[in-house]
Amino acid sequence: MTSVDISQRTIRIGSRKSQLALVQTYWVKKELESHFPEIDFEVETMSTQGDKILDVALAKIGDKGLFTKELEVGMLSNQTDFAVHSLKDLPTNLPEGLMLGCVTKRVDPADALVVHEKHKDRQLHTLPDGSVIGTSSLRRLAQLRHHFPHLQFKDVRGNVNTRLAKLDAGEYDAIILAVAGLQRLGISDRIHQTIAPEISLHAVGQGALGIECREGDTEILKVIKALEDPETRDRCYAERAFLRELEGGCQVPIGVNTKIDEDTLIFTGMVASLDGSKLIKDTISGSRTNAEQLGKDLANRLRNMGADEILAEIFAQIERS
Repeated sequence: MTSVDISQRTIRIGSRKSQLALVQTYWVKKELESHFPEIDFEVETMSTQGDKILDVALAKIGDKGLFTKELEVGMLSNQTDFAVHSLKDLPTNLPEGLMLGCVTKRVDPADALVVHEKHKDRQLHTLPDGSVIGTSSLRRLAQLRHHFPHLQFKDVRGNVNTRLAKLDAGEYDAIILAVAGLQRLGISDRIHQTIAPEISLHAVGQGALGIECREGDTEILKVIKALEDPETRDRCYAERAFLRELEGGCQVPIGVNTKIDEDTLIFTGMVASLDGSKLIKDTISGSRTNAEQLGKDLANRLRNMGADEILAEIFAQIERS
């Protein structure tokens, strides 16, 4: 147990209202209660813009704070003390006065194929020509189009259970979801195939939780740091620096894969066009103590390979659509 002298107050945790967000937030609450039994923790739920707009593709809405803005207002107005996010949803540039205070231990960051019952004996590479695959992620879309041009892709929105219901109703032959989300919801039995990074590099921060708090709030920082996982932190800081340097968001076809071997961080990054016809990828390695610089260096390598031109085309396409 860790001793922090704020036992006379209640700490309020901000969370989205979705089932997955609440599972994640209550996991954080339970873990912190085990470290600080003398502190009362309460959860304050809020609906974000991303939760409310379900009939428009994410890329068309724009993604700056799509799933975080309301939670950030809550912290800045002292309604809450910190907020729990899926780190992949947290923009790399945060509002003034807020910071990423803690990154929790990552669970499997891979993408998962979930199939309709009629395809239970098939894998991604054996699905029939023209099979309809549901995904709302341009990152997944671009990579899968690159490797499987014979498949069709259709946007799918809603929470995990809503997407699964649409799949089971026959609207899609398969959908792509995060392994981490299915595991946290206790429905990992729906994972039909874990997609290898050679096919689909994962999103920046995928599989980790990010705890955002006010800058300078040393008491809260002492509390949430109890859940920090240094290896995940270093990997995710490198990934976020890579994304920030490319000026991309979570709805741009940018994928990553990181691992740590002793004190060496090995980082693969990818940028692809929306139709999958152009895909550039490279790998860098170096000391994990220079994680953010490695992310920036890899971004600049991809720039030299043509990433800026690909991203400029994507932004133009999104604006026209």
